[in-house]
Amino acid sequence: MKTAFIGCGNMASAIIGGILSSGISVPGDLMASDSSPAAQERIRNRLKIACVTNMEAASGADILFLSVKPQYYEEVIEEIRDAVRQETVIVTIAPGKTLSWLREQFGRDLKIVRTMPNTPAMVKEGMTGVCRNELVTDDDLAQVMAILESFGKAEVVPENLLDVVTSVSGSSPAYVFMLIEAMADGAVADGMPRAQAYKFAAQAVLGSAKMVLETGSHPGVLKDMVCSPGGTTMEAVRVLEEKGFRSAVIEAEKACVKKSRGM
Repeated sequence: MKTAFIGCGNMASAIIGGILSSGISVPGDLMASDSSPAAQERIRNRLKIACVTNMEAASGADILFLSVKPQYYEEVIEEIRDAVRQETVIVTIAPGKTLSWLREQFGRDLKIVRTMPNTPAMVKEGMTGVCRNELVTDDDLAQVMAILESFGKAEVVPENLLDVVTSVSGSSPAYVFMLIEAMADGAVADGMPRAQAYKFAAQAVLGSAKMVLETGSHPGVLKDMVCSPGGTTMEAVRVLEEKGFRSAVIEAEKACVKKSRGM
């Protein structure tokens, strides 16, 4: 099975790394294209797979990832639309590009899987939402899911929820990085060295996330476990509530969904 990537930035590189480390494919079955000389160097020398043209990627792939930025989708599809084979499964990673829009751009019915991965794929802790059109068979989907699960977790969702996936996992690493930065700033303000503060804050976030995933407990229950009556944590939580912490996160996600739907 030949898998190709048009565009080889951070996300595509993470996906390729997951494929190779999991043994799903060998380097000889992978290829990628990119207009950037730096990306071409990465394809050849770090990823050690074939560096090809967009047309070669499109015509030679059994699974074709369109991993360019959303604003370039129309231009790239216009270039490759006639080279894509009917049996090829096209996988997109761009927010806002619906299955109907993609079908219109290609001008014919093709197998298309929309996905929304996130940057923790770079450390094999990604989360990806997935939906497909009616031409994608269960076997096709299983092959795509195996790739996506090589760098984290993946779940099928209805297409109308893919914009929500963008807000809750696709974009949310940025929110978490801001939280870690703010937590570290608070520690630095009270005298902790910055490098140490980042380590304490990041490990606290990592451990808390693992507790949610591995215990299956409601986040509110886990929060209450930390909040002793009259204690330090409850005082911190009181201030976060006073400052609108939850509301700020919810409103940020709603803005993200609105932006995604308008792209």
